[in-house]
Amino acid sequence: MTNPDRRAVIEARLAALSPTSLSIQDESHLHAGHEGARGGAGHYRVHIRAECFRGQSPVARHRLVYDRLADLMPHEIHALAIHASLPESPSTQQESPHL
Repeated sequence: MTNPDRRAVIEARLAALSPTSLSIQDESHLHAGHEGARGGAGHYRVHIRAECFRGQSPVARHRLVYDRLADLMPHEIHALAIHASLPESPSTQQESPHL
């Protein structure tokens, strides 16, 4: 699976959380030579805002994201940085609206 395909799969899987915004950055190029990158697995940073995170601790929010992507790790996704927040939370990252 190529990197653009992985991004599309990640986006499709996270759509189940009904995000109001979603940004997925492929940071694999920053980890060239890293053990996990040698096998072709990618490194991604996800910024997601969703109402389903309301009342959830940061750990619970991350679990919701990981649950949607679990079968992609560790072979397609080696590392995943998650920034999960509520729709009205202040932005620390420029995010594009989820379509």
